[in-house]
Amino acid sequence: MNISIIGSGYVGLVTGACFAELGNRVICADNNAKKVAELKKGKIPIYEPGLEELITANVRKKHLIFTSSIKEAVRASEVIFIAVGTPSLENGEADLTGIENVARNIAINMPGYRLIVEKSTVPVETGNWVQRTISTYIKRKVKFDIASNPEFLREGQAIHDFMHPDRIVIGVETSRARDILTSLYAPLRAPIVITDIKSAELIKHASNSFLATKISFMNAIARICEKVGADVVEVADGLGLDKRIGPQFLSAGLGYGGSCFPKDLDAFVTISGKIGYDFRLLKAVREINEDQKAFFLHKIKDLLWIIKDKTIAVLGLSFKPNTDDIRNAPSIEIIEALHEEGARVKVYDPSSMDKAAPLLGKKAKFCRDPYEACKASDCLLIVTEWDEFKELDFSRVKKLLRRPLVIDGRNIYEPERMKKLGFTYAGIGRRSDFKKA
Repeated sequence: MNISIIGSGYVGLVTGACFAELGNRVICADNNAKKVAELKKGKIPIYEPGLEELITANVRKKHLIFTSSIKEAVRASEVIFIAVGTPSLENGEADLTGIENVARNIAINMPGYRLIVEKSTVPVETGNWVQRTISTYIKRKVKFDIASNPEFLREGQAIHDFMHPDRIVIGVETSRARDILTSLYAPLRAPIVITDIKSAELIKHASNSFLATKISFMNAIARICEKVGADVVEVADGLGLDKRIGPQFLSAGLGYGGSCFPKDLDAFVTISGKIGYDFRLLKAVREINEDQKAFFLHKIKDLLWIIKDKTIAVLGLSFKPNTDDIRNAPSIEIIEALHEEGARVKVYDPSSMDKAAPLLGKKAKFCRDPYEACKASDCLLIVTEWDEFKELDFSRVKKLLRRPLVIDGRNIYEPERMKKLGFTYAGIGRRSDFKKA
Protein backbone atom coordinates (compact mmCIF):
# COMPACT_ATOMS: atom_id res chain seq x y z
CA MET A 1 0.00 0.00 0.00
CA ASN A 2 0.90 3.67 -0.25
CA ILE A 3 1.06 4.98 3.31
CA SER A 4 1.92 8.35 4.82
CA ILE A 5 2.88 8.95 8.43
CA ILE A 6 2.45 12.56 9.55
CA GLY A 7 4.87 13.15 12.42
CA SER A 8 8.38 11.68 12.49
CA GLY A 9 8.86 11.35 16.21
CA TYR A 10 9.27 8.12 18.12
CA VAL A 11 5.96 6.53 17.09
CA GLY A 12 6.05 7.88 13.55
CA LEU A 13 9.55 6.67 12.76
CA VAL A 14 9.06 3.20 14.21
CA THR A 15 5.67 2.81 12.52
CA GLY A 16 6.95 4.08 9.17
CA ALA A 17 10.07 1.90 9.20
CA CYS A 18 8.13 -1.23 10.14
CA PHE A 19 5.39 -0.71 7.55
CA ALA A 20 8.14 -0.20 4.95
CA GLU A 21 9.81 -3.43 6.10
CA LEU A 22 6.49 -5.20 5.42
CA GLY A 23 6.75 -4.11 1.77
CA ASN A 24 4.65 -0.94 1.74
CA ARG A 25 5.68 2.38 0.19
CA VAL A 26 5.88 4.81 3.10
CA ILE A 27 6.29 8.57 3.30
CA CYS A 28 7.24 9.97 6.71
CA ALA A 29 6.36 13.66 6.86
CA ASP A 30 7.32 16.19 9.50
CA ASN A 31 7.08 19.98 9.59
CA ASN A 32 10.52 20.17 11.18
CA ALA A 33 12.65 20.70 8.07
CA LYS A 34 15.91 20.29 10.01
CA LYS A 35 14.81 16.88 11.32
CA VAL A 36 13.79 15.78 7.83
CA ALA A 37 17.14 16.90 6.41
CA GLU A 38 18.97 14.86 9.06
CA LEU A 39 16.78 11.81 8.40
CA LYS A 40 17.56 12.04 4.70
CA LYS A 41 21.25 11.91 5.63
CA GLY A 42 20.65 8.77 7.67
CA LYS A 43 20.89 10.49 11.08
CA ILE A 44 18.25 9.15 13.47
CA PRO A 45 17.15 11.59 16.21
CA ILE A 46 16.30 8.90 18.78
CA TYR A 47 17.99 5.80 20.14
CA GLU A 48 15.96 2.64 19.63
CA PRO A 49 17.68 -0.72 19.11
CA GLY A 50 17.53 -1.79 15.46
CA LEU A 51 15.74 1.32 14.19
CA GLU A 52 18.68 2.92 12.38
CA GLU A 53 19.42 -0.28 10.50
CA LEU A 54 15.75 -0.73 9.57
CA ILE A 55 15.45 2.82 8.26
CA THR A 56 18.71 2.62 6.33
CA ALA A 57 17.71 -0.65 4.64
CA ASN A 58 14.29 0.58 3.57
CA VAL A 59 15.53 3.96 2.35
CA ARG A 60 17.99 2.02 0.20
CA LYS A 61 15.14 -0.14 -1.18
CA LYS A 62 13.10 3.06 -1.76
CA HIS A 63 10.31 1.74 0.45
CA LEU A 64 10.75 4.71 2.79
CA ILE A 65 11.20 8.41 2.08
CA PHE A 66 11.11 11.57 4.20
CA THR A 67 9.54 14.94 3.42
CA SER A 68 8.68 18.19 5.14
CA SER A 69 5.64 18.61 2.85
CA ILE A 70 2.36 17.39 4.33
CA LYS A 71 0.77 18.22 0.99
CA GLU A 72 3.08 15.76 -0.76
CA ALA A 73 2.29 13.06 1.81
CA VAL A 74 -1.48 13.54 1.59
CA ARG A 75 -1.55 13.51 -2.19
CA ALA A 76 0.64 10.41 -2.51
CA SER A 77 -1.11 8.03 -0.10
CA GLU A 78 -4.55 6.58 0.41
CA VAL A 79 -3.86 5.76 4.08
CA ILE A 80 -2.62 8.58 6.31
CA PHE A 81 -1.54 7.96 9.90
CA ILE A 82 -1.46 10.93 12.28
CA ALA A 83 1.45 10.41 14.68
CA VAL A 84 2.16 13.91 15.99
CA GLY A 85 2.82 14.67 19.65
CA THR A 86 0.03 15.27 22.15
CA PRO A 87 1.91 16.76 25.13
CA SER A 88 0.25 17.57 28.45
CA LEU A 89 -1.10 21.04 29.14
CA GLU A 90 -0.76 22.52 32.63
CA ASN A 91 -4.24 21.28 33.58
CA GLY A 92 -3.40 17.70 32.55
CA GLU A 93 -5.32 17.75 29.26
CA ALA A 94 -3.63 16.58 26.07
CA ASP A 95 -2.62 19.39 23.73
CA LEU A 96 -4.34 18.49 20.46
CA THR A 97 -3.13 21.51 18.50
CA GLY A 98 -0.93 19.31 16.31
CA ILE A 99 -3.81 16.92 15.59
CA GLU A 100 -6.07 19.79 14.51
CA ASN A 101 -3.39 21.34 12.29
CA VAL A 102 -2.73 18.05 10.53
CA ALA A 103 -6.45 17.38 10.06
CA ARG A 104 -6.89 20.80 8.47
CA ASN A 105 -3.93 20.25 6.14
CA ILE A 106 -5.27 16.85 5.12
CA ALA A 107 -8.67 18.38 4.34
CA ILE A 108 -7.17 21.08 2.14
CA ASN A 109 -4.98 18.70 0.14
CA MET A 110 -7.08 15.52 -0.32
CA PRO A 111 -7.47 14.78 -4.06
CA GLY A 112 -9.67 11.72 -3.48
CA TYR A 113 -10.71 9.15 -0.89
CA ARG A 114 -8.44 8.99 2.14
CA LEU A 115 -8.44 6.90 5.30
CA ILE A 116 -7.16 9.08 8.15
CA VAL A 117 -5.94 7.03 11.10
CA GLU A 118 -5.26 8.31 14.62
CA LYS A 119 -1.96 6.78 15.72
CA SER A 120 -1.16 9.39 18.36
CA THR A 121 -2.47 8.78 21.85
CA VAL A 122 -5.57 10.96 22.05
CA PRO A 123 -8.52 11.46 24.42
CA VAL A 124 -11.76 9.69 23.69
CA GLU A 125 -13.93 11.65 21.22
CA THR A 126 -10.91 13.07 19.36
CA GLY A 127 -12.03 11.10 16.30
CA ASN A 128 -15.24 13.13 16.27
CA TRP A 129 -13.25 16.36 16.24
CA VAL A 130 -10.97 15.15 13.45
CA GLN A 131 -14.08 14.26 11.44
CA ARG A 132 -15.60 17.72 12.01
CA THR A 133 -12.36 19.53 11.23
CA ILE A 134 -11.89 17.74 7.91
CA SER A 135 -15.54 18.24 7.01
CA THR A 136 -15.19 21.96 7.75
CA TYR A 137 -12.04 22.60 5.70
CA ILE A 138 -12.40 20.08 2.88
CA LYS A 139 -12.16 21.74 -0.56
CA ARG A 140 -13.37 18.94 -2.81
CA LYS A 141 -16.36 16.63 -2.68
CA VAL A 142 -14.37 13.53 -1.83
CA LYS A 143 -15.12 10.78 0.63
CA PHE A 144 -12.95 9.97 3.62
CA ASP A 145 -12.98 7.76 6.70
CA ILE A 146 -11.58 8.25 10.20
CA ALA A 147 -10.12 5.37 12.20
CA SER A 148 -8.30 4.85 15.47
CA ASN A 149 -5.31 2.51 15.64
CA PRO A 150 -3.49 3.08 18.94
CA GLU A 151 0.13 2.01 19.31
CA PHE A 152 1.42 -0.23 22.09
CA LEU A 153 5.16 0.16 21.57
CA ARG A 154 7.57 -0.16 24.46
CA GLU A 155 10.64 2.03 24.15
CA GLY A 156 13.67 -0.21 23.83
CA GLN A 157 11.58 -3.00 22.28
CA ALA A 158 9.47 -1.05 19.82
CA ILE A 159 10.39 -2.90 16.62
CA HIS A 160 9.72 -6.28 18.22
CA ASP A 161 6.42 -4.97 19.60
CA PHE A 162 5.32 -3.73 16.17
CA MET A 163 6.29 -6.92 14.36
CA HIS A 164 5.02 -9.30 17.07
CA PRO A 165 2.08 -7.54 18.72
CA ASP A 166 -0.14 -9.07 21.41
CA ARG A 167 -3.07 -7.55 19.54
CA ILE A 168 -3.87 -4.89 16.97
CA VAL A 169 -6.69 -2.51 17.91
CA ILE A 170 -8.69 -0.96 15.07
CA GLY A 171 -11.53 1.47 15.68
CA VAL A 172 -13.61 2.04 12.52
CA GLU A 173 -17.06 3.15 11.43
CA THR A 174 -17.20 1.71 7.89
CA SER A 175 -16.46 -1.61 6.24
CA ARG A 176 -14.12 0.11 3.78
CA ALA A 177 -11.89 1.40 6.58
CA ARG A 178 -12.02 -1.99 8.30
CA ASP A 179 -10.98 -3.86 5.16
CA ILE A 180 -8.07 -1.52 4.40
CA LEU A 181 -6.59 -1.75 7.88
CA THR A 182 -7.09 -5.49 8.30
CA SER A 183 -5.39 -6.01 4.93
CA LEU A 184 -2.52 -3.72 5.93
CA TYR A 185 -1.90 -5.63 9.16
CA ALA A 186 -2.56 -9.13 7.76
CA PRO A 187 1.17 -9.98 7.32
CA LEU A 188 1.70 -9.74 11.09
CA ARG A 189 -0.72 -12.65 11.73
CA ALA A 190 -1.76 -11.14 15.07
CA PRO A 191 -5.19 -11.00 16.76
CA ILE A 192 -7.11 -7.96 15.50
CA VAL A 193 -9.63 -6.26 17.79
CA ILE A 194 -12.17 -4.40 15.65
CA THR A 195 -14.31 -1.91 17.50
CA ASP A 196 -15.77 1.58 17.25
CA ILE A 197 -13.48 4.61 17.31
CA LYS A 198 -14.31 5.75 20.85
CA SER A 199 -13.69 2.29 22.30
CA ALA A 200 -10.33 2.09 20.51
CA GLU A 201 -9.33 5.49 21.90
CA LEU A 202 -10.28 4.34 25.40
CA ILE A 203 -8.39 1.05 25.09
CA LYS A 204 -5.10 2.95 24.78
CA HIS A 205 -5.61 5.14 27.85
CA ALA A 206 -7.07 2.25 29.85
CA SER A 207 -4.11 -0.01 29.00
CA ASN A 208 -1.43 2.46 30.03
CA SER A 209 -3.33 3.47 33.17
CA PHE A 210 -3.73 -0.16 34.22
CA LEU A 211 -0.01 -0.86 33.75
CA ALA A 212 0.85 2.26 35.75
CA THR A 213 -1.50 1.01 38.46
CA LYS A 214 0.39 -2.32 38.66
CA ILE A 215 3.67 -0.45 39.10
CA SER A 216 2.35 1.83 41.83
CA PHE A 217 0.67 -1.10 43.55
CA MET A 218 3.98 -2.95 43.82
CA ASN A 219 5.74 0.18 45.04
CA ALA A 220 3.12 0.46 47.79
CA ILE A 221 3.71 -3.22 48.64
CA ALA A 222 7.46 -2.52 48.75
CA ARG A 223 6.90 0.13 51.41
CA ILE A 224 4.95 -2.39 53.50
CA CYS A 225 7.69 -4.99 52.97
CA GLU A 226 10.28 -2.63 54.40
CA LYS A 227 8.17 -1.99 57.49
CA VAL A 228 7.56 -5.66 58.30
CA GLY A 229 10.77 -7.27 57.03
CA ALA A 230 9.37 -9.02 53.96
CA ASP A 231 10.96 -9.07 50.49
CA VAL A 232 9.08 -7.41 47.64
CA VAL A 233 10.83 -9.52 44.98
CA GLU A 234 9.54 -12.70 46.60
CA VAL A 235 6.09 -11.18 47.00
CA ALA A 236 6.08 -10.18 43.32
CA ASP A 237 7.14 -13.69 42.28
CA GLY A 238 4.25 -15.16 44.26
CA LEU A 239 1.80 -12.70 42.74
CA GLY A 240 3.07 -13.02 39.19
CA LEU A 241 2.65 -16.78 39.02
CA ASP A 242 -1.09 -16.26 39.31
CA LYS A 243 -2.22 -16.40 35.67
CA ARG A 244 -4.92 -13.83 36.40
CA ILE A 245 -2.22 -11.32 37.36
CA GLY A 246 0.94 -12.21 35.42
CA PRO A 247 4.54 -11.20 36.20
CA GLN A 248 4.79 -8.11 33.99
CA PHE A 249 5.04 -4.64 35.57
CA LEU A 250 5.41 -6.02 39.10
CA SER A 251 8.93 -4.72 39.71
CA ALA A 252 9.20 -2.28 42.60
CA GLY A 253 11.58 0.64 42.21
CA LEU A 254 11.62 4.35 41.53
CA GLY A 255 8.32 4.36 39.67
CA TYR A 256 7.37 4.91 36.06
CA GLY A 257 8.52 7.75 33.83
CA GLY A 258 8.83 8.42 30.12
CA SER A 259 6.47 10.18 27.77
CA CYS A 260 3.50 7.80 27.95
CA PHE A 261 2.44 6.74 31.43
CA PRO A 262 2.61 10.16 33.17
CA LYS A 263 1.00 11.98 30.24
CA ASP A 264 -1.68 9.39 29.58
CA LEU A 265 -2.57 9.04 33.25
CA ASP A 266 -2.97 12.82 33.59
CA ALA A 267 -5.07 12.95 30.45
CA PHE A 268 -7.33 10.08 31.54
CA VAL A 269 -7.92 11.67 34.96
CA THR A 270 -8.75 14.99 33.28
CA ILE A 271 -11.00 13.41 30.64
CA SER A 272 -12.86 11.49 33.33
CA GLY A 273 -13.37 14.63 35.38
CA LYS A 274 -14.73 16.55 32.39
CA ILE A 275 -17.40 13.93 31.75
CA GLY A 276 -18.34 13.79 35.43
CA TYR A 277 -16.34 10.89 36.89
CA ASP A 278 -13.74 11.40 39.62
CA PHE A 279 -11.08 8.76 38.86
CA ARG A 280 -9.71 8.62 42.42
CA LEU A 281 -7.89 5.35 41.82
CA LEU A 282 -5.66 6.88 39.15
CA LYS A 283 -5.04 9.94 41.31
CA ALA A 284 -3.69 7.60 44.00
CA VAL A 285 -1.55 5.79 41.40
CA ARG A 286 -0.01 9.12 40.41
CA GLU A 287 0.57 10.16 44.02
CA ILE A 288 2.32 6.89 44.90
CA ASN A 289 4.56 7.26 41.86
CA GLU A 290 5.61 10.76 42.86
CA ASP A 291 6.19 9.69 46.49
CA GLN A 292 8.63 6.99 45.37
CA LYS A 293 11.31 9.49 44.38
CA ALA A 294 11.02 11.29 47.72
CA PHE A 295 11.22 7.90 49.47
CA PHE A 296 14.44 7.07 47.60
CA LEU A 297 15.98 10.41 48.57
CA HIS A 298 15.03 9.78 52.19
CA LYS A 299 16.74 6.39 51.99
CA ILE A 300 19.93 8.05 50.70
CA LYS A 301 19.89 10.49 53.62
CA ASP A 302 19.33 7.68 56.13
CA LEU A 303 22.39 5.84 54.87
CA LEU A 304 24.73 8.77 54.17
CA TRP A 305 23.49 10.99 57.03
CA ILE A 306 24.83 14.29 55.64
CA ILE A 307 24.42 14.88 51.89
CA LYS A 308 26.32 18.16 51.74
CA ASP A 309 29.85 17.83 50.34
CA LYS A 310 29.39 14.12 49.63
CA THR A 311 30.24 12.75 46.17
CA ILE A 312 27.49 10.53 44.81
CA ALA A 313 27.72 8.30 41.74
CA VAL A 314 24.50 7.87 39.76
CA LEU A 315 24.23 5.11 37.15
CA GLY A 316 21.33 5.63 34.74
CA LEU A 317 19.63 8.71 33.34
CA SER A 318 17.03 7.41 30.88
CA PHE A 319 13.66 6.53 32.36
CA LYS A 320 14.21 2.89 31.37
CA PRO A 321 16.99 0.84 29.69
CA ASN A 322 17.54 0.60 25.92
CA THR A 323 16.37 4.13 25.23
CA ASP A 324 17.80 7.65 25.41
CA ASP A 325 14.47 9.10 26.56
CA ILE A 326 14.80 11.23 29.71
CA ARG A 327 11.27 12.63 29.69
CA ASN A 328 9.87 12.35 33.24
CA ALA A 329 12.89 10.25 34.18
CA PRO A 330 13.24 9.88 37.98
CA SER A 331 16.99 10.46 37.59
CA ILE A 332 16.60 14.15 36.77
CA GLU A 333 14.57 14.97 39.87
CA ILE A 334 16.87 12.89 42.09
CA ILE A 335 20.06 14.51 40.76
CA GLU A 336 18.60 18.00 41.08
CA ALA A 337 17.55 17.28 44.69
CA LEU A 338 21.02 15.97 45.57
CA HIS A 339 22.61 19.04 43.99
CA GLU A 340 20.32 21.29 46.02
CA GLU A 341 21.49 19.49 49.17
CA GLY A 342 25.09 20.33 48.28
CA ALA A 343 26.25 16.98 46.90
CA ARG A 344 28.73 16.56 44.07
CA VAL A 345 27.02 14.26 41.58
CA LYS A 346 28.79 12.10 39.01
CA VAL A 347 26.65 10.36 36.38
CA TYR A 348 26.92 7.79 33.63
CA ASP A 349 24.36 6.41 31.16
CA PRO A 350 25.06 4.36 28.01
CA SER A 351 22.84 6.44 25.71
CA SER A 352 21.20 9.56 27.17
CA MET A 353 23.99 11.79 28.48
CA ASP A 354 23.82 14.11 25.45
CA LYS A 355 20.12 14.68 26.06
CA ALA A 356 20.54 15.10 29.82
CA ALA A 357 23.44 17.55 29.64
CA PRO A 358 21.37 20.64 28.69
CA LEU A 359 18.90 19.86 31.50
CA LEU A 360 21.44 19.23 34.23
CA GLY A 361 24.15 21.65 33.18
CA LYS A 362 26.74 21.94 35.96
CA LYS A 363 24.61 20.02 38.45
CA ALA A 364 26.43 16.82 37.54
CA LYS A 365 29.72 15.63 36.13
CA PHE A 366 29.26 13.33 33.12
CA CYS A 367 31.61 10.33 33.17
CA ARG A 368 33.05 8.04 30.49
CA ASP A 369 31.98 4.81 32.18
CA PRO A 370 30.52 3.48 35.45
CA TYR A 371 33.96 3.16 37.04
CA GLU A 372 34.85 6.81 36.53
CA ALA A 373 31.56 7.69 38.23
CA CYS A 374 32.39 5.40 41.17
CA LYS A 375 35.94 6.74 41.69
CA ALA A 376 36.18 8.58 45.04
CA SER A 377 32.38 8.60 45.47
CA ASP A 378 30.75 8.13 48.87
CA CYS A 379 28.01 5.90 47.51
CA LEU A 380 26.64 4.40 44.30
CA LEU A 381 23.02 4.85 43.20
CA ILE A 382 21.38 2.62 40.60
CA VAL A 383 18.62 4.59 38.90
CA THR A 384 18.14 2.77 35.55
CA GLU A 385 18.36 -1.01 35.14
CA TRP A 386 20.69 -1.19 32.12
CA ASP A 387 22.14 -4.69 31.56
CA GLU A 388 25.60 -3.11 31.60
CA PHE A 389 25.12 -2.23 35.26
CA LYS A 390 24.13 -5.78 36.13
CA GLU A 391 27.56 -6.98 34.96
CA LEU A 392 29.76 -4.54 36.90
CA ASP A 393 33.10 -5.72 38.28
CA PHE A 394 32.26 -5.23 41.96
CA SER A 395 35.75 -5.89 43.24
CA ARG A 396 36.81 -2.88 41.16
CA VAL A 397 33.77 -0.87 42.23
CA LYS A 398 34.55 -1.53 45.91
CA LYS A 399 38.12 -0.31 45.51
CA LEU A 400 36.99 2.86 43.73
CA LEU A 401 34.28 3.91 46.18
CA ARG A 402 35.26 5.75 49.34
CA ARG A 403 32.86 3.50 51.22
CA PRO A 404 31.16 0.33 49.90
CA LEU A 405 27.59 1.66 49.87
CA VAL A 406 25.18 0.76 47.04
CA ILE A 407 21.61 2.06 46.99
CA ASP A 408 19.72 0.18 44.30
CA GLY A 409 16.62 1.97 43.04
CA ARG A 410 15.77 -0.84 40.61
CA ASN A 411 16.52 -3.99 42.66
CA ILE A 412 18.90 -5.37 40.06
CA TYR A 413 21.25 -6.95 42.64
CA GLU A 414 20.68 -9.66 45.22
CA PRO A 415 21.12 -8.38 48.80
CA GLU A 416 22.89 -11.52 50.03
CA ARG A 417 25.43 -11.47 47.19
CA MET A 418 26.18 -7.78 47.77
CA LYS A 419 26.63 -8.43 51.48
CA LYS A 420 29.08 -11.27 50.78
CA LEU A 421 31.01 -8.94 48.47
CA GLY A 422 31.43 -6.55 51.40
CA PHE A 423 28.90 -3.89 50.46
CA THR A 424 26.32 -2.09 52.53
CA TYR A 425 23.35 -2.60 50.23
CA ALA A 426 19.87 -1.12 50.19
CA GLY A 427 17.21 -1.87 47.59
CA ILE A 428 13.51 -1.00 47.43
CA GLY A 429 11.47 -3.29 49.68
CA ARG A 430 14.22 -5.88 50.05
CA ARG A 431 14.53 -7.87 53.26
CA SER A 432 18.01 -6.48 53.97
CA ASP A 433 16.44 -3.03 54.32
CA PHE A 434 14.30 -3.94 57.34
CA LYS A 435 16.49 -2.42 60.04
CA LYS A 436 17.03 0.74 58.03
CA ALA A 437 13.38 1.46 57.16
